[in-house]
Amino acid sequence: MDRFSSTKRASMLGMIGNVFLLFIKGIVGFASHSQAMIADSANSAGDIFASCMTYIGNKIASEPKDDTHNFGHGKAEYVFSLLISVSMLFIAAKLLYDSVISLIFKKTFIFSWFLVIVCVITIITKLFLYLYTKKLYLIHNDLLLKANMTDHRNDCLLTLCTLLSVLLGLFEIYWFDGIVGIFISIWIFYTGIKIFIESYNVLMDKSVDSYTKDVILDLIHLHPEIKEVDEIYSTPVGYQYIVTITIYVDGNLSTFDSHKIADNLEKEIQTIDKISDAIVHVNPI
Repeated sequence: MDRFSSTKRASMLGMIGNVFLLFIKGIVGFASHSQAMIADSANSAGDIFASCMTYIGNKIASEPKDDTHNFGHGKAEYVFSLLISVSMLFIAAKLLYDSVISLIFKKTFIFSWFLVIVCVITIITKLFLYLYTKKLYLIHNDLLLKANMTDHRNDCLLTLCTLLSVLLGLFEIYWFDGIVGIFISIWIFYTGIKIFIESYNVLMDKSVDSYTKDVILDLIHLHPEIKEVDEIYSTPVGYQYIVTITIYVDGNLSTFDSHKIADNLEKEIQTIDKISDAIVHVNPI
């Protein structure tokens, strides 16, 4: 299965799972007045939006390059990841407000074993989605898959906190419910910021990482005929980079020989996983 088909399947499974969880969490949460469960259901609503954005972003990013988009549509992946992160920040702010109000006014909830059952169902569902999405992410290194994978993992941990809050309600310890709501909102905010920064860096054409630069330099040093090399320039196109390098060779070499060196180096650099294309300029020295 290719990168885009994998992301499409992961987003569809995410949507189906989150719609189901939103339905059962919403009913039980509002019926019992559990702030932690209501926060959890709001998180599921955000997850549905994230899955929709993943599906749309993946569909656009999978389009091949054309006359108006010479480097393809890969950056759509990061545009929609940015939208996912912004939605997470809004949800986190609303949940934080509601949870603080609940804590200040000492709101209580009605304990129900249905709350416990919903928590267990959520944890099992999200654990399956996390493991499945992680498997695809490790294969394709897709930021949309990473955003969804991280979200599924967070949901497992957060719902464990919700479960603890619910069980404490059995002993009429209600204040922890508001604490869990605050914790969930802060966690969502933190995750949203991380995805926002990663997406922003690509959209602002952040250069390739230092490790990949070192790998490129190692390839260049394998060619003794290359006397000098200028700074390595790069620009992201989706999840990969285009690299531009200027090398200096002996001025006595023929044009054919000097360009053959550049062509060989380009092919070698393009074998690096993060590099989609390499452009090597040759100057005499």
